[in-house]
Amino acid sequence: MTGPASEHPVTHNRRVRSFVRREGRLTTGQRHALESLWPRYGIAAQGGLIDAAAVFGRVAPITLEIGFGNGESLAAQAEHQPERDFVGIEVHRPGVGHLLVEIQRRGLTNVRIFNEDAVEVLERRIPPASLDAVQVFFPDPWHKKRHHKRRLIQPAFVRMIASRLRPGGLLHLATDWDDYAAHIGSVMADVADLFAPDGPQPLEQRPSQRPATRFERRAEHLGHRVSDFLYRATSRP
Repeated sequence: MTGPASEHPVTHNRRVRSFVRREGRLTTGQRHALESLWPRYGIAAQGGLIDAAAVFGRVAPITLEIGFGNGESLAAQAEHQPERDFVGIEVHRPGVGHLLVEIQRRGLTNVRIFNEDAVEVLERRIPPASLDAVQVFFPDPWHKKRHHKRRLIQPAFVRMIASRLRPGGLLHLATDWDDYAAHIGSVMADVADLFAPDGPQPLEQRPSQRPATRFERRAEHLGHRVSDFLYRATSRP
């Protein structure tokens, strides 16, 4: 991940956030993991563009997961795809602590973590055209219509993602709410100059590279249909 800073960073003086930052309760194991493992696997929010070869000690394809929750899916992917490097972004510390526990339990070396707002990380720390894949699984749907502006998947945000993906890089989105699935379809139509659908959208079934999670199984138990979307970056903004 090397290269010049983006010539056109997205900046907002009073940006509407897509999340509410809640500390939540840390378990003893999560607290210990944050204290002992963060120095090895965490990446500081402040600083310049990161050099992935220096961070991971090798050159490999990079997948960025935005909003990894408790890290269950990210850890499983990293374990089953050791040839790839994974960077996760999550604002909630209990989720970060849980992922750190999983990293240690599974003996993973190909995961690094940001505990920060995804927009700020993309703007300040991720070099242009440096990612091979970006995934956003089950973002907060913000059900009330007056809150739809808080939804993470918006044209400006997806355009920023496009600027960080390599040509042909994969954008993978998933939701278990039909209304949000329709919203995703509308947003991706707005950025059709930057992304091409990778097959029919949404997909007929979960792609093999996305592990099923407890969250997803709970959603299906409640009768929610899970929709996956795959797009390939065709150009940079």
